[in-house]
Amino acid sequence: MAAVAAGGWSGAAHAAAAPAAAPSAAWVQEGEQPMLSLGDSGPAVREVEERLKGLGYWLGPVDGEFDVRTSQAVFAAQKAAGIGRDGVVGPRTRAALEEGPVPEASSSSGEVVEVDLDRQLLLVVRDGEVRHVLNTSTGSGETYTSEGRTKVAVTPTGEYGVFRRVDAWDEGPLGSLYRPAYFNGGIAVHGYSSVPPYPASHGCVRVSVPAMDWLWANGHVDNGTPVVVR
Repeated sequence: MAAVAAGGWSGAAHAAAAPAAAPSAAWVQEGEQPMLSLGDSGPAVREVEERLKGLGYWLGPVDGEFDVRTSQAVFAAQKAAGIGRDGVVGPRTRAALEEGPVPEASSSSGEVVEVDLDRQLLLVVRDGEVRHVLNTSTGSGETYTSEGRTKVAVTPTGEYGVFRRVDAWDEGPLGSLYRPAYFNGGIAVHGYSSVPPYPASHGCVRVSVPAMDWLWANGHVDNGTPVVVR
């Protein structure tokens, strides 16, 4: 992995409670800070990870390694900011992180998993406050054939609840789902090896395998957990 020197993140940018002031010119000008992408490592990556984590974007431990976990968090932040979803930390992404994009919850009480179909984000919400934001990939909208029937890959909107979980790879007619938490028939939040920054599933809510382990470990997809798809 390529080592990258650290840039200077302002002290205000580390505060997650409220968005920082408008980004400084040093953050948005080409050449002022290194472009960071999958495979990079070093202090500059660590600073980006700390900022993402401070804003609530899940990436696991901050370790200065721009791996798949970090890439997924960058995707999520880019989606929340409404900018290009390339997984690369360049001037526009740095400016967005300086401003502190955090999506809003639609629920107001209890712990809820919210799935934002427009922005392709999964939110862990507690009493109306977004605590964690994850990249997700939901129904692609394309047609497919399963067990002799032609269907459309959609993730239906609505209010549901987790009613069944499988603590393993669950084999199904469309492939294997990692530690699925079913909330609507055969539709589940589950881990998967490919979670692109666009809709690509048959209807399920994909997250990365490490993210699914984290959701399980912290009780975010326990049986009975409300799931709101909007």
